[in-house]
Amino acid sequence: MVYGRRVRRRGVPAALAAMLLAGAAACDSGGEPEGKATAGKSATADGDTAPTRAPRPEADPGKVPRTAAEARRLVQDVLAEPEHFGPDTVKATPYESDPARWTVLAEDCAWRTEGLPDDVLATRTRYFEIPAAGGKGPIEVSATVTVHRTTLDAAWEQARMLEEAVGCPEQTLRAGERLTGLTSLALAYGEGANETSDDSLSERGECVSDSRGGPYPYTWDQSTFGPVVVGVSVCAGEKTAAGDVAGMSVEPLVMMMQRAQEAIAGEDPGDAGTGSPGTKEGD
Repeated sequence: MVYGRRVRRRGVPAALAAMLLAGAAACDSGGEPEGKATAGKSATADGDTAPTRAPRPEADPGKVPRTAAEARRLVQDVLAEPEHFGPDTVKATPYESDPARWTVLAEDCAWRTEGLPDDVLATRTRYFEIPAAGGKGPIEVSATVTVHRTTLDAAWEQARMLEEAVGCPEQTLRAGERLTGLTSLALAYGEGANETSDDSLSERGECVSDSRGGPYPYTWDQSTFGPVVVGVSVCAGEKTAAGDVAGMSVEPLVMMMQRAQEAIAGEDPGDAGTGSPGTKEGD
C-alpha cells in the first residue's frame, strides 16, 4: 500500500469526470456537489419535465465471477497500468500487493494487512510514482481493484470507507507515514453527475512522511459496479496544488470502471428490443 487501501481505452466520459471533480470540490469545501440531482428530470421551456438520465448499467449475474480464479482474472483485466497516470509514470517497488492479503483499518486508526475475508474473492493493488519535474516533488499513486462475492458486500466496503474518515480523520499507514485532516463524500447513482457507477466516494486530506516530508495534498477516489470496487489514491509531492491532485485520479478510475462494466455488464437497456423475440444475432 502506498497512500491508499485496498481493453478498450476511451476518453473520460464527461458525466463521470464532472461527478468526480464536483465531489472533490465538495470535499474541499465541506458542502454538497453542485447540481445534485433530486428527481432525475430537467425542466423544459414550457415548464414540463423530461427524463435526462441515461439507462442505468447493471451487472449481469451470469458474467459476475463466482470463484477466486475468475475474480483474479477480472482483477488483472481491470487494473490500471502506469500509462494511465501519464507518460512519465513508472512502476514503484513493490509494484503489486500480495493477492492473498488486504489492508484493514484497526481501532487505533492504523492500517494493517491480514488475510482476505470471506466476502472478498480477489483483490490487488498496483503502486506507481510520477517522478519529480518542473520544480515539483515526486507523486505517489496507487490503483486497487477488489471483487466481492456480492454487490451488497461491495456496498458495505463503501460504507466502511465513509465511517473511516469520520472515526479516524488521522490515520497511520505505516511507521513514519500518515494521513491527516480526512473528509469524505458519497455520491450514489443519480446524484450529482454520477450516471455510471453504482456508488462513488471521494476522500480528501493530506499525506505526511518522515522521508518525503509534507503535509501534501492527498486523495482517494473509489467507485463500485456490482461486486467490483475500483479505487485510486494520490499523494502529492512538494509544490503540487490540491486542485491538480484531485483531477489526477479521474482518468485511471474511469478507465477501470469502464473495463469492469465491459466485462460483467448486462445488455444495454437502450439496445433491448432491437432484435426479434427469441432470436440471436446471426440466427
